[in-house]
Amino acid sequence: MSTRLWQPSPQRIAEANITRFTQLLEKKQGIRLENYAALHRFTLEHKSIFWQAIWDFCDVQAHKSADHILINENKMPGARWFLGAELNFAEHLLRFRSNQPALTAISETGVVRTLTFDELHHCVAQLADQFKKIGLHPGDRVAAIMPNTLETTIAMLATTSLGAIWSSCSPDFGIGGILDRFSQIEPTLIIACDGYHYAGKTFDITEKLQAILQQLPNTKHFLLVPYLEITAPNRKSPAVFSPASYAIAGYDASSDIPVLAQKQRESFRSVNIQLYNWDSWVNLEKPTPTLEFISVPFEHPLYIMYSSGTTGKPKCIVHSVGGTLLQHLKELSLHTDIKPSEAFFYFTTCGWMMWNWFMSGLALGAHLILYDGSPFYPGPERLLDLIDEYDIAVFGGGARYYASLEKAGCSPKNTHQLKNLKTILSTGSPLSAQSFQYLYDQVKMDLCVSSISGGTDIISCFALGNPCLPVYSEQLQCLGLGMDVDIVDEQCHSLREEKGELICRSPFPAMPIGFWQDPDNHKFNQAYFARFANIWAQGDYGEITAENGLIIYGRSDATLNPGGVRIGTAEIYAPVETFQEVLECIAVAQQWQDDVRVILFVKLQPQLTLTEDLIKQIKTKIRQQASPRHMPAKIIQVPDLPKTISGKLVELAVTHIIHNHPVNNKEALANPEALQYFENIPALQED
Repeated sequence: MSTRLWQPSPQRIAEANITRFTQLLEKKQGIRLENYAALHRFTLEHKSIFWQAIWDFCDVQAHKSADHILINENKMPGARWFLGAELNFAEHLLRFRSNQPALTAISETGVVRTLTFDELHHCVAQLADQFKKIGLHPGDRVAAIMPNTLETTIAMLATTSLGAIWSSCSPDFGIGGILDRFSQIEPTLIIACDGYHYAGKTFDITEKLQAILQQLPNTKHFLLVPYLEITAPNRKSPAVFSPASYAIAGYDASSDIPVLAQKQRESFRSVNIQLYNWDSWVNLEKPTPTLEFISVPFEHPLYIMYSSGTTGKPKCIVHSVGGTLLQHLKELSLHTDIKPSEAFFYFTTCGWMMWNWFMSGLALGAHLILYDGSPFYPGPERLLDLIDEYDIAVFGGGARYYASLEKAGCSPKNTHQLKNLKTILSTGSPLSAQSFQYLYDQVKMDLCVSSISGGTDIISCFALGNPCLPVYSEQLQCLGLGMDVDIVDEQCHSLREEKGELICRSPFPAMPIGFWQDPDNHKFNQAYFARFANIWAQGDYGEITAENGLIIYGRSDATLNPGGVRIGTAEIYAPVETFQEVLECIAVAQQWQDDVRVILFVKLQPQLTLTEDLIKQIKTKIRQQASPRHMPAKIIQVPDLPKTISGKLVELAVTHIIHNHPVNNKEALANPEALQYFENIPALQED
């Protein structure tokens, strides 16, 4: 049995959105659902009733009603949802109209800008009007190279209001990484910032943009956002959002940061692309044109997302308008308990699916707090300060962010008020038992810590939080409503309280439409349905617990098999990362003497060296907290560990390197130079 860390109060349960939803469902169906397990079971046995109930509860508005809620119910892929329905995604995110704040964007440099719901609608209307003038049509792709800021949200909403398809990545991607993605989808329009700030440094990317545009011959339009000037360190935050007040060329006199010199402007024109300036298109001081929401089918493409691309070119995953909207509304309203006007924060870039998920909070009337920059600059409490400053109710970040807070010695309960904070979300990698305990010991006792897991593949979650259920250490609280999740063995037999493959046995609306440029769905079927026929295999290794929660042990393709025993990498990371000396670690399997052995690489605090004593302590803790089989044969110190641009450790790349195999797509890594530390290590040639 796991340790119970939190129990919701009767008042919280009574006020939760999921409680109200359950009561309405019971009344309409004339049934009694005694607990969450009964509700979850109902959502699987009565899919059409459940998803129609989500549609009604979340007030989804269709321009044309569905003829059928679900056909081909048992076919995956092949199920069809809300056939005949037509709607618009942006219309739902813009349905609140008031002078209450909708977006507050904070730059690492200290510049803060806020838009009310009325102002956001105004800006989207202006940009959508310009998009129509350049001939943007439903189905056209708009690709963004942007930070997490106001302009990015406005551009996404303007794009989707017209039925066009949105795709984005963050500006720290390399040229190859961006081209690997955008060259496949051939965008009509690219939107990009001139640079970004990170950890106290400013990065001008105009030369990178020119190189990218030269290799995208089918892109005809380029919209430039003067982000470096807007967020210059010495700029006084504008009282209102008025981009017309920013010059597009030359220098900001207050900061001497070059924005875009005339010579660079001419270089963009030389690639035969029409250049536009954001400040000439969007301005609160100009009249608001009528914002038309183009009606599209439920299955119309909305977003193109990308796989990590660490084993080849990234797969272009296409998500639908209706499926994304329904799934996000369900998860944000029922599982996350977002309420109108609540401040909602997620630390994410625009290259991670959590940005898209986070954006859907607008459909519930939430006040989204956007942050761009390093989460630890100028100090480790930078994001914690935002909780008090904006009365944040729901705060989200990656699991490694919380581990880093603990290692930095942060004790928010002693330094911050955290008055309205009710939920902490964690994803990106499994949240360790130590991090769970840290959040309750050092952040806040009355807190729903929701570790969530899904992925870019479904732009949502298979398992996540629940404000009405207790929190147990290491566990995701529950399987998502309507998600037929199971843990199975190699023969697809269900397992309980045993480790196995995470699958989904029946269809759900947020399944991707398919992959871009995969007309016969061959790549799509190979990715998810080759392992088990008519069953979605996610590629995660996990366990359903006695409490009906879920523990994720890592990616199933990164599991280790010493002596034929399957081990999830997270089982090793959890005890190792309890050491203050260890910043991060990565475990891989090395082929050795007709078997495999576990190799653990550690990145230590600056100026520390791995000693025999520390090695002994690490091995002892692994043996005590995991098992003797989890013990690494070798523990080796390295200066850095390779990660994807979204911050995930890349075990497979390290495995390739230590076996002298090529890493095919280094552009998918945030720090490909780290791979050199794993080449030709003498200790790996010894017993």
